[in-house]
Formats: sequence, C-alpha cells, structure tokens
Amino acid sequence: MAKLEELKRHLRRGRVYRRSDLSRWSRSVDRHLDELVSDGTLEKLSQGLYYYPELSSFGKTPPREEVVVRSFLKDDRFLLTSLNAYNALGVGTTQLYNRQTVYNHKRHGDFTLGNKTFSFRVKPHFPRKATPEFLLVDLVNNLDQLAEDRDEVLQKVKSKMHTMNPQKLERALRDYGSAKTKKILKPALTLAHA
Repeated sequence: MAKLEELKRHLRRGRVYRRSDLSRWSRSVDRHLDELVSDGTLEKLSQGLYYYPELSSFGKTPPREEVVVRSFLKDDRFLLTSLNAYNALGVGTTQLYNRQTVYNHKRHGDFTLGNKTFSFRVKPHFPRKATPEFLLVDLVNNLDQLAEDRDEVLQKVKSKMHTMNPQKLERALRDYGSAKTKKILKPALTLAHA
C-alpha cells in the first residue's frame, strides 16, 4: 500500500500518463494501475493511456484534447482540427461532424481515446495553427468527405479566394494542397488575383 501511495504522490491532476511514464515510480505498475482505475483515481483512455481528472464544482472534468493527443503521440508536432472548422469560412458548409482530425508525423488511422474518436493522418507538412488560407486548401483536399453539395461549395470557395491574401493563399496551396486541389485551385487563384 505504501508503494501505491508513493505512486499517487507523483500524479498531477489534468495530466495524461502513459503506462511507461508511471513505471519509473512503481515496480508493480500493472497492479497499481488496476487499483488506481478501480478506485476512480485514474481513468483509462485507451491501452496504456490514463488520465488523472481535474475536479470542478460539477465533478470530474474530461481531459483537454491537446493533452490526450500529445501524450498518445509522445510528440507536440501535430495540428488538431475538424471538418467543422470549414464552417467559419462562409463557403456554405454548415454540417457538424463528430470527429477530430489530427495531422501529425507518426500515426495514421482512427483511434478512440477516452470517449472520442480521433482520425490521425500522417502528413509531411502542416501549419502549427490552422489559418483561413490553410482551411480553404484543406477543405478542397477533403471535399469528398463533406455532406454538402460539393459543386456549390467549390463555387463559393473560388469566390472566397478573391477576398483572401493572395501570397498566403498561394503559399498554403503550394505547401498543403494535394495534386488534385492544386489542379482545381491554381486557375482560380490566377483569376482571383490577376
């Protein structure tokens, strides 16, 4: 019991821990993890990933998505976004999607962490922060995943390009656009800023 209490002293509320993080403080890490999950101290998010909940006046708070993803990847080079982010562009996308996309350099596939599913996509390049120019290019990259009328959205995207910074948009298209997206947007970019 003393070893379990010693392990608990190292835990910090709001943090997500990998099993390997906790093994440095326990020789019986699996047994201790089972006990900490059973008594409600830790919540299991997925195989080998645990959360020590923060407490609010409403009870336990869920982990921040960035913290979960950072711990899962063991890396802070990622961009957490969603198809919902396109709605802010004003190009006719209004659907709400229940999936987060994580652009990163390590993992590919859909993973459930806690009660959320994240769609991890390995990309060689992505910005640290989603800019409007990046989102416009990314929207066209993912056009086939949208529930809206694609032709209508694409026409609005081309109109939107007239209102954006041409250098930033050109850079976003060059750095983040797929071959198909470049083929669709390059003529419109030339027309928009001629």
